[in-house]
Amino acid sequence: MASITSTGIASGLDVESIVTQLMEVERLPIESLEAKQASYEAKISAYGTIKSTLSDFQTSLLSLSSASKFKTNEVTVSNQDVASASAASFATPGAYSLRVDSLAQAQKLVASGQTSITDDIGNGVITIEFGAISGGTFDEDAGTYSGATFTSNGSEALSITINESNSSLAGIRDAINNAEVGVTASIVNDGSDTPYRLVLTSNESGLENSIRISVADDEGSTALSSLLAHDPSGTQSLTETVTAQNAEFEVDGLAITKSSNTVTDVISGVTLNLKSTSENATTITISRDTESVATSIDAFVSSYNTVILALKEATAYDTSTGTSQVLNGESTIRTIETQIRNILNTPITGTRGDYTTLSQIGIAFQKDGTLSLDGATLKSALESNSDDVAALFASVGSTNDSLVHYASSGSNTQVGTYGITVTRLATQGRVTGSEAAGLTITAGVNDTLTVLLNGTQSTVTLSEGEYADSGALATEIQSRINANSDFSDKGITVNVTESGGVLSITSIAYGSESSANIVGGNGRVDLGLGDDASVTNGLDVAGTINGVTARGVGQALIGAAGNAAEGLSVSISGGALGSRGTVSYTQGFAYKLDNLLDAIVGEGGSIETRTDGLTSNIERMDSDVERLENRMDIIEARYRSQFITLELLISEMNSTSSYLEQQLEALANLNSQS
Repeated sequence: MASITSTGIASGLDVESIVTQLMEVERLPIESLEAKQASYEAKISAYGTIKSTLSDFQTSLLSLSSASKFKTNEVTVSNQDVASASAASFATPGAYSLRVDSLAQAQKLVASGQTSITDDIGNGVITIEFGAISGGTFDEDAGTYSGATFTSNGSEALSITINESNSSLAGIRDAINNAEVGVTASIVNDGSDTPYRLVLTSNESGLENSIRISVADDEGSTALSSLLAHDPSGTQSLTETVTAQNAEFEVDGLAITKSSNTVTDVISGVTLNLKSTSENATTITISRDTESVATSIDAFVSSYNTVILALKEATAYDTSTGTSQVLNGESTIRTIETQIRNILNTPITGTRGDYTTLSQIGIAFQKDGTLSLDGATLKSALESNSDDVAALFASVGSTNDSLVHYASSGSNTQVGTYGITVTRLATQGRVTGSEAAGLTITAGVNDTLTVLLNGTQSTVTLSEGEYADSGALATEIQSRINANSDFSDKGITVNVTESGGVLSITSIAYGSESSANIVGGNGRVDLGLGDDASVTNGLDVAGTINGVTARGVGQALIGAAGNAAEGLSVSISGGALGSRGTVSYTQGFAYKLDNLLDAIVGEGGSIETRTDGLTSNIERMDSDVERLENRMDIIEARYRSQFITLELLISEMNSTSSYLEQQLEALANLNSQS
């Protein structure tokens, strides 16, 4: 009998190779999971690229999604040496003639010379106020006035204490500058025996910003007043080297005077910066900046094309090789492309303008899904009607009542035309005196008023004196209140008027937050503003939008929640009660795309949702791979144990075979001997 043989140990099998191959089969599920993980990771990376491309596309929409972006003005000035100018978006295009007769300048005063900037001069309190110098004569050589009058401009007089710590010339300079009282102090050296001279310059130009300085010397000294006391109508220790002056100029032949060379309230929406006088007229031309809008639209088209090509590339399938890109078959990508196309293929509705589709301004779809731009058609549209182009891209509203203006919309505002009805106009808070105001103001007697405006309270001090009439007194009160930082820092201002000598103080604000009252001060009664004064608080505008009672906030009427006009805000600046026409609200392509892209690339958007799902799958597969990897050692150990058992069995069988062979050989020998 032939024995069972092998080239190795008992079995003769290549156990290591067999086990290795068996384990390779066992690892196939792991390799399948790892392959899926790799594909998911590739998809996440591809989605990141798509998200970046879409974000760039959204950035290109920023300059098109707001109507104000289409109203950028450019300004040209024929003689840049005379003036420069800039224009806000609401400025009306046109040409204006400018001729400058004189420039505004700030007053400059110079003190007498000192031998040192560090020697003590004297102690006391200096008080600086501003106003206009009128009448009398000015001696240009002496730099002083005679017979002149100084009238305060109503701004608050501010005081600075000079003591041992700052009583030198340098100390006085620093004290004035640190106090920020509207004057800049410096020291010049004129090269004389007493070379150091203090120079004071008003920070504001114009006739009404001349300087008056009162000095209260410490007892026993007059040094500080001898240096700084300056009243154009009295003692003048300082020399005027530059006289305060207003700018005088003409715009389209209209003579205008302003205290500053920067003028913002002559041509609506235009800021003029006067530079020099001129004998001949300079032309200022304001025109729509269509070039920047055209550039933004071109960038929009280019960015859109980049998106479409990126989506196509990410989902491509090569029929010749049978291979596909990593996002092929991804429904999220198909949905994104469909949503973007649907927006651009759907005409804009509700607009009052002539344009409803992109093709009307030169933007057309190509066979490959990209866009083309006809620059000439776009330029013509922008030059002829930029407002209608704005309505094609941006979120806009328009009204047919000149005193009703579209202000803004909400996230829930729907496209449409809505009727407006006004049942109450907004009003302002006001306090009106009970009797004619006294015209004599005496310091410490009747010169203070504690004013309560729009919930903010502060006290103002009036300039003492005999006022010519109630109008002059009203001007003084208005100036003092509006200059008070407690109010001005919050943007609170008033208008003070008089009728028959009776004063009336009105908050500029409108609505329920608007209020005005005099609640204290020693001048309250003398000015007719005591307890008997009439106080009326402001009321918000009231009415309906789209037939539903709207919410009033000041002059703003805001569409109520739960209807199509929710969040739509219009400003009612006056007019009659009753029907006030309609407001039409539209959402242009850029506005719609911007909102769509928020839902795609924003937090919680469709791309994040999809990549989060892929990440979850990868994490779940990590757990599965770890579990299977842990099983591999057990499976391999089992295979090896089984082969060891097989080795033992084969060894036993080989031993039995050898024994039987020996017995058979012995038996054969016995038979042959017999």
